[in-house]
Amino acid sequence: MNYIVGDVQGCCDAFDRLLAEIGFSPSRDHVIVLGDLINRGPDNIATLQRLKGLGASATCLLGNHDLHLLAVAHGIRQPHHDDTLADILASPEREDWIAWLRAHRLAVHAQGWLMVHAGVVPQWDLDTTLRLAGEVEQHLRGDDMHDFLAVMYGNEPARWDDALAGPARLRFTVNVLTRIRFVHPDGTLELKAKEGTAKTPAGLVPWFEAPGRKTQDVPIAFGHWSTLGLVNRPDLLALDTGCVWGGRLTAVRIDGGRRDVTQVSCAKG
Repeated sequence: MNYIVGDVQGCCDAFDRLLAEIGFSPSRDHVIVLGDLINRGPDNIATLQRLKGLGASATCLLGNHDLHLLAVAHGIRQPHHDDTLADILASPEREDWIAWLRAHRLAVHAQGWLMVHAGVVPQWDLDTTLRLAGEVEQHLRGDDMHDFLAVMYGNEPARWDDALAGPARLRFTVNVLTRIRFVHPDGTLELKAKEGTAKTPAGLVPWFEAPGRKTQDVPIAFGHWSTLGLVNRPDLLALDTGCVWGGRLTAVRIDGGRRDVTQVSCAKG
């Protein structure tokens, strides 16, 4: 059986209880975690150990918090006041965990679903999304990772152009795959707004409602947007249900025509 799980963010206890709830067996099942594996939660190292221990039965995408750890670990960024990354940064196995994270992907297409941490822009089709994600992944795994991390941050360019190249192309790709929520109707990014769709800022639309979106016929699963909550449509799964903020951790089975939703609370009980 194949499951997708939303943002874990270091909430290992909730993740373990969710796997138990769905009766997950590494010898039989597969789970795809939609990024933000760590940070803000209480048990980052335990979460990484659990995910790594699942071996080939787990696919982990990278989210903005995971990339933030890489940037902090390499001196590109300072920790935020509400980060909980100290356990990883002080660990004797720090470099091993960094190497393990670097090997993961930003987009996967499996079981008929395109899976990303945050979303896509309307100009990208499935093949373009996977190709651009692969370009970033190559830099994360390469000898030039530090140079890539140094140019990764920033909100410009704000709109896709096929002619984008170099740092601008990579930065835009990262912003879309790990940060996007709202866009202007032409696909221009608005990266500051974090509201749910009930309070969509004037002149903006959720990225998945952008007119002319080239992935309209591709089912997409994503996390990242905790104020959006659970969205369970035939063509769309939003699975960041705010576990680290006291909400729930969500898994959805996606194979065999099934759409079973399982949730556990962040706290025990």
